[in-house]
Amino acid sequence: MKKYVLVGCGQRGTQAYAEPLVKNYGDCAKLCGVYDINPKRAALVSEFCGESIPVYDDFDKMLDIVKPDTVIIATMDCDHDYYAIRAMKAGCDVISEKPLTTTFEKAQAIKKTQDETGKDVTVTFNLRFHPFFKRIKEIISSGAVGEILSVHFEWMLNTQHGADYFRRWHRERKNSGSLLIHKSTHHFDLINWFLEDDPLYVNAFGTRRFYGSTREQRSERCHTCPYAKTCEFYLDISKDDTLNKLYLECEDADGYFRDKCVFSEEIDIEDSLSISVGYAGGAVMSYSLTAYSPYEGMRMILNGTKGRIEIRTIDSHSENYNISSKRTVKIFNLKGEEIDIFIPKGTSAGHGGADGELRDRLFRDENKTDSLGQMADLRAGMMSIGIGMAANLSLKEKRQVDLSEFFSEFFKDIK
Repeated sequence: MKKYVLVGCGQRGTQAYAEPLVKNYGDCAKLCGVYDINPKRAALVSEFCGESIPVYDDFDKMLDIVKPDTVIIATMDCDHDYYAIRAMKAGCDVISEKPLTTTFEKAQAIKKTQDETGKDVTVTFNLRFHPFFKRIKEIISSGAVGEILSVHFEWMLNTQHGADYFRRWHRERKNSGSLLIHKSTHHFDLINWFLEDDPLYVNAFGTRRFYGSTREQRSERCHTCPYAKTCEFYLDISKDDTLNKLYLECEDADGYFRDKCVFSEEIDIEDSLSISVGYAGGAVMSYSLTAYSPYEGMRMILNGTKGRIEIRTIDSHSENYNISSKRTVKIFNLKGEEIDIFIPKGTSAGHGGADGELRDRLFRDENKTDSLGQMADLRAGMMSIGIGMAANLSLKEKRQVDLSEFFSEFFKDIK
């Protein structure tokens, strides 16, 4: 029976880890403590789990008393390094929500600590476990289209899902590293996983023209906004039981507003992004992200030496790739002939069933053979954020950024 503690008791930490651990994995895992900078939010974990969970007012005290095997980190992205490093130094393995962290310096510090302690760091890329993307990986691994030489990848967030990143703490670069790190790390990891290769250099362009201070009719937050009746982005968190309990009723403890205005001057991240990535093995990728699309979905094209895969999804809900998604996947050989393939559907549960598959591997089947390499280690976590961090630097300095400048140990054989 392994002992776990959780740091970060927001919606993701509570619903993706705390509740399932208690309700579904009691035979092999025990949640022995939780910590959050907001003590009222941490105290709610017991209510959601239906079982009393010890709440600690100090992270280090929790580690010292519980002596857990593993620490689960679901805090703001910018704080992942702090908790990961302290956990490893205390003798614990780490399960970190994506992204691993937000800057090259923090990533290097995590790597240094892992080298010194020998502890395991797992980054939870749940899309690797979605039946849809798992099947794409199987097709590529089978050699059906040969070696992948180029990738064209467009991701679209609709004005329900996309806007939410501009209401929350993600809207400030110091917290999230921007959407290039918080959101796009999912997408970069998929391509790294498909190619089984490391990104080497990055060029990026980005703007913010939809959200931010683009309209005069704005306020600090939705809850007290005088334009609530006319604003199409108004969110009433009091009507959602979970949001109301976790955030609205906990505001007095830390002053965090879950429903800030999407047109605030405080916002400093981009809502439109376009980047180019060159891989160590020679493949190239063009990638774009739009955070204000009329619909949710993605387009991906993988060009190989034996053919081409064309993928398109349109999702009718803000939770990506659930059962309501419309998907088309076409594979062509070099003669232009279409190849028939089977693509499974997702489910209505957590990210199309991906969350459940990931948790099974984390908490019950950790020794199961991982033939597709779905479990992401520290290196995978660093390479996915490496693209985003290099893109941020490219935007700032208007130049091509080489990842070997920062992750030299991974590129010793590249000339």
